[in-house]
Amino acid sequence: MSKITDLKFDEKNFNKGTQYGKSLMDKSFSKFGAGRSILIDKHNNIIAGNKSTETFAEMGLDNVQIVDTDGKTLIAVRRNDIDLDTPEGREFAVADNQTAKTNIDFDFGMLESELEDNVIEEWGLEQVEETELEPKEDVDLSDTLKETFEVIVQCGNEDEQESTFEYLTKKGYTCRVLTL
Repeated sequence: MSKITDLKFDEKNFNKGTQYGKSLMDKSFSKFGAGRSILIDKHNNIIAGNKSTETFAEMGLDNVQIVDTDGKTLIAVRRNDIDLDTPEGREFAVADNQTAKTNIDFDFGMLESELEDNVIEEWGLEQVEETELEPKEDVDLSDTLKETFEVIVQCGNEDEQESTFEYLTKKGYTCRVLTL
Protein backbone atom coordinates (compact mmCIF):
# COMPACT_ATOMS: atom_id res chain seq x y z
CA MET A 1 0.00 0.00 0.00
CA SER A 2 1.29 3.45 -0.94
CA LYS A 3 0.15 6.99 -0.19
CA ILE A 4 -0.89 9.82 -2.49
CA THR A 5 2.21 11.68 -1.31
CA ASP A 6 4.25 8.96 -3.09
CA LEU A 7 2.76 10.15 -6.41
CA LYS A 8 3.87 13.14 -8.47
CA PHE A 9 1.29 15.31 -10.23
CA ASP A 10 1.87 16.16 -13.90
CA GLU A 11 2.94 19.81 -13.93
CA LYS A 12 2.15 19.88 -17.65
CA ASN A 13 -1.27 18.25 -17.36
CA PHE A 14 -3.20 18.86 -20.58
CA ASN A 15 -6.57 18.76 -18.77
CA LYS A 16 -7.47 21.89 -16.84
CA GLY A 17 -10.66 20.22 -15.61
CA THR A 18 -13.99 21.98 -15.27
CA GLN A 19 -15.92 23.38 -12.35
CA TYR A 20 -18.93 21.22 -13.18
CA GLY A 21 -16.80 18.09 -13.61
CA LYS A 22 -15.11 18.79 -10.27
CA SER A 23 -18.50 19.06 -8.56
CA LEU A 24 -19.58 15.73 -10.07
CA MET A 25 -16.30 14.12 -9.03
CA ASP A 26 -16.75 15.38 -5.46
CA LYS A 27 -20.29 13.97 -5.43
CA SER A 28 -19.26 10.63 -6.94
CA PHE A 29 -16.32 10.11 -4.55
CA SER A 30 -18.52 11.09 -1.59
CA LYS A 31 -21.32 8.75 -2.60
CA PHE A 32 -19.43 5.78 -4.11
CA GLY A 33 -15.72 6.14 -3.29
CA ALA A 34 -13.10 5.37 -5.95
CA GLY A 35 -14.24 3.37 -8.95
CA ARG A 36 -11.57 3.44 -11.60
CA SER A 37 -7.81 3.48 -11.51
CA ILE A 38 -5.37 6.23 -12.35
CA LEU A 39 -2.28 5.71 -14.51
CA ILE A 40 1.27 6.38 -13.32
CA ASP A 41 4.66 5.90 -14.95
CA LYS A 42 7.61 3.94 -13.54
CA HIS A 43 8.64 7.02 -11.49
CA ASN A 44 5.15 7.48 -9.92
CA ASN A 45 4.37 10.47 -12.17
CA ILE A 46 0.63 10.66 -12.82
CA ILE A 47 -0.10 10.19 -16.54
CA ALA A 48 -3.90 10.05 -16.23
CA GLY A 49 -6.00 10.81 -13.20
CA ASN A 50 -4.46 14.02 -11.86
CA LYS A 51 -7.89 15.51 -11.13
CA SER A 52 -9.15 12.29 -9.52
CA THR A 53 -6.06 12.07 -7.32
CA GLU A 54 -6.38 15.72 -6.33
CA THR A 55 -10.05 15.34 -5.42
CA PHE A 56 -9.41 12.07 -3.56
CA ALA A 57 -6.71 13.78 -1.47
CA GLU A 58 -8.94 16.80 -0.76
CA MET A 59 -11.44 14.39 0.80
CA GLY A 60 -8.77 13.27 3.27
CA LEU A 61 -8.27 9.91 1.57
CA ASP A 62 -4.69 8.95 0.81
CA ASN A 63 -4.30 5.18 0.28
CA VAL A 64 -3.05 4.09 -3.15
CA GLN A 65 -2.69 0.48 -4.27
CA ILE A 66 -0.17 0.28 -7.11
CA VAL A 67 -0.43 -2.57 -9.64
CA ASP A 68 2.66 -2.98 -11.82
CA THR A 69 2.14 -3.89 -15.47
CA ASP A 70 3.84 -3.49 -18.85
CA GLY A 71 0.65 -2.57 -20.70
CA LYS A 72 0.08 -6.08 -22.05
CA THR A 73 -2.45 -6.96 -19.37
CA LEU A 74 -5.74 -5.15 -18.89
CA ILE A 75 -6.13 -4.21 -15.23
CA ALA A 76 -9.66 -4.48 -13.82
CA VAL A 77 -10.66 -2.82 -10.57
CA ARG A 78 -13.21 -5.03 -8.81
CA ARG A 79 -15.52 -3.36 -6.30
CA ASN A 80 -16.69 -6.19 -4.04
CA ASP A 81 -19.36 -3.96 -2.48
CA ILE A 82 -21.13 -2.97 -5.73
CA ASP A 83 -23.56 -4.98 -7.89
CA LEU A 84 -24.10 -3.45 -11.33
CA ASP A 85 -27.64 -4.82 -11.54
CA THR A 86 -28.89 -2.68 -8.65
CA PRO A 87 -30.03 0.95 -8.67
CA GLU A 88 -26.79 1.89 -6.87
CA GLY A 89 -24.66 0.01 -9.42
CA ARG A 90 -26.43 1.65 -12.36
CA GLU A 91 -26.14 5.09 -10.77
CA PHE A 92 -22.43 4.48 -10.17
CA ALA A 93 -22.00 3.60 -13.86
CA VAL A 94 -23.66 6.82 -15.01
CA ALA A 95 -21.80 8.88 -12.37
CA ASP A 96 -18.46 7.52 -13.58
CA ASN A 97 -19.16 8.17 -17.25
CA GLN A 98 -20.74 11.61 -16.81
CA THR A 99 -17.92 12.76 -14.52
CA ALA A 100 -15.30 11.65 -17.04
CA LYS A 101 -17.20 13.35 -19.87
CA THR A 102 -17.71 16.70 -18.16
CA ASN A 103 -14.32 17.12 -16.48
CA ILE A 104 -12.24 17.51 -19.64
CA ASP A 105 -11.08 20.98 -20.62
CA PHE A 106 -7.91 20.73 -22.68
CA ASP A 107 -5.21 23.34 -22.21
CA PHE A 108 -4.43 23.94 -25.88
CA GLY A 109 -1.48 26.18 -25.06
CA MET A 110 0.09 23.30 -23.15
CA LEU A 111 -0.82 20.79 -25.86
CA GLU A 112 0.75 22.94 -28.56
CA SER A 113 3.91 23.51 -26.53
CA GLU A 114 4.39 19.80 -25.79
CA LEU A 115 3.07 17.98 -28.88
CA GLU A 116 3.44 18.23 -32.63
CA ASP A 117 0.39 19.47 -34.57
CA ASN A 118 -0.01 16.08 -36.31
CA VAL A 119 -0.33 14.33 -32.92
CA ILE A 120 -2.98 16.80 -31.76
CA GLU A 121 -4.88 16.29 -35.04
CA GLU A 122 -4.46 12.50 -34.90
CA TRP A 123 -6.37 12.43 -31.63
CA GLY A 124 -9.14 14.68 -32.99
CA LEU A 125 -8.52 17.63 -30.68
CA GLU A 126 -9.99 20.93 -31.82
CA GLN A 127 -10.03 24.17 -29.93
CA VAL A 128 -13.41 25.88 -29.84
CA GLU A 129 -12.87 29.57 -30.26
CA GLU A 130 -14.47 31.36 -27.32
CA THR A 131 -15.23 34.30 -29.59
CA GLU A 132 -17.89 32.11 -31.21
CA LEU A 133 -19.65 32.03 -27.86
CA GLU A 134 -19.29 35.71 -26.95
CA PRO A 135 -22.52 37.73 -26.93
CA LYS A 136 -23.07 39.69 -30.13
CA GLU A 137 -23.76 42.85 -28.15
CA ASP A 138 -21.86 44.21 -25.18
CA VAL A 139 -24.04 43.12 -22.27
CA ASP A 140 -23.16 43.72 -18.61
CA LEU A 141 -25.13 41.41 -16.35
CA SER A 142 -24.66 42.25 -12.69
CA ASP A 143 -24.60 39.54 -10.05
CA THR A 144 -28.19 40.46 -9.22
CA LEU A 145 -29.25 39.85 -12.80
CA LYS A 146 -27.36 36.56 -12.89
CA GLU A 147 -29.39 35.39 -9.91
CA THR A 148 -32.69 36.83 -11.10
CA PHE A 149 -32.94 35.81 -14.75
CA GLU A 150 -32.86 32.49 -16.51
CA VAL A 151 -31.64 32.51 -20.06
CA ILE A 152 -32.37 29.66 -22.44
CA VAL A 153 -29.69 29.00 -25.03
CA GLN A 154 -30.60 26.79 -27.96
CA CYS A 155 -27.64 24.82 -29.28
CA GLY A 156 -27.33 23.04 -32.59
CA ASN A 157 -25.68 19.91 -31.21
CA GLU A 158 -24.29 18.30 -28.06
CA ASP A 159 -20.73 19.63 -28.62
CA GLU A 160 -22.04 23.19 -28.91
CA GLN A 161 -24.15 22.64 -25.79
CA GLU A 162 -21.11 21.44 -23.81
CA SER A 163 -18.97 24.35 -25.06
CA THR A 164 -21.65 26.87 -24.15
CA PHE A 165 -22.14 25.30 -20.73
CA GLU A 166 -18.39 25.38 -20.04
CA TYR A 167 -18.10 28.98 -21.22
CA LEU A 168 -20.98 30.22 -19.05
CA THR A 169 -19.75 28.24 -16.02
CA LYS A 170 -16.27 29.77 -16.37
CA LYS A 171 -17.89 33.21 -16.46
CA GLY A 172 -19.52 32.50 -13.09
CA TYR A 173 -23.07 31.70 -14.16
CA THR A 174 -25.02 28.89 -12.57
CA CYS A 175 -26.17 26.66 -15.41
CA ARG A 176 -28.44 23.73 -15.87
CA VAL A 177 -29.15 21.73 -18.98
CA LEU A 178 -32.71 21.16 -20.12
CA THR A 179 -33.41 18.53 -22.73
CA LEU A 180 -36.29 19.54 -24.96
